[in-house]
Amino acid sequence: MDIVVNEELKAYIDPLTAEEYEALERSILAEGCRDALVLWGDVLVDGHNRYGICRKHGLAFQTVQNPRFQSIEDVHLWMIDQHLGRRSISDFQRGVLALRKREIVAERRARRTTPDAAPDASAALAADSAAPTAPESLDTREALAKAARLSSNQVVMIEKIQKQAAPELVAAVKAGSISINAAAAVATLPAEEQVAAAAAGKDELKQAAKRAREAKRKPATEAAGESAEATATSGTAESEDTIESLRQRVAALTAENAALRQQLARLQQTLDGAEIAIETIADVSTPPWG
Repeated sequence: MDIVVNEELKAYIDPLTAEEYEALERSILAEGCRDALVLWGDVLVDGHNRYGICRKHGLAFQTVQNPRFQSIEDVHLWMIDQHLGRRSISDFQRGVLALRKREIVAERRARRTTPDAAPDASAALAADSAAPTAPESLDTREALAKAARLSSNQVVMIEKIQKQAAPELVAAVKAGSISINAAAAVATLPAEEQVAAAAAGKDELKQAAKRAREAKRKPATEAAGESAEATATSGTAESEDTIESLRQRVAALTAENAALRQQLARLQQTLDGAEIAIETIADVSTPPWG
């Protein structure tokens, strides 16, 4: 059988590093190709590095068919699960694979639940119906983290890196030049700043992450300061309103007091006049012989 190497499948999983490839080559030269290459028909699915090494040195190898493959999505899901089960891949690679798996599962579920499938989707639907049982939903952050064997926070950061990071920054994460946490911070910076930091190396990437975190904290601090200032201004305005209200009340009471005093003075004058009149009448009416 002529084995077909599909470049898309070969590149679907990140390639081995030079050191990892050399270690695999030494192992195969010493012990032979112990694991069978996995095929889908004549297409090579798993074992691209082993296949290349065996051909290079003229070594024998075995192949095995996987009868459960019904579509390219089945192949992708199988490849993802195989690599998620390995310890040699990094946390970042693990998160990327889990996110890919979520996309495939969501697309497959959407096709199965769409009442009016387009004609050109009939083949995909038929393949879905004959495919192995669909994996459980990865819609929640917790389910995704469990599939990747990472924390929920790590998954969120990896997703941010995939969406916002420049290719150079992603390459730096894969190479181990920057941590996932720091890369997620740098990914919030402008693309040109990300590229420059990645080109400058580890130290500059650390400084870029520091700048990004400080820039994120600054608006929060300013917002808190503005809130405090607004509260203080509001409190001052309320105090001024209270003082002015008291002043107006005092003025009103003073005016009312003055009016009462005037009224009291007029009453007093009236009473004094009445007393004088009474005394006059009394003097006139008294007989001289008393």
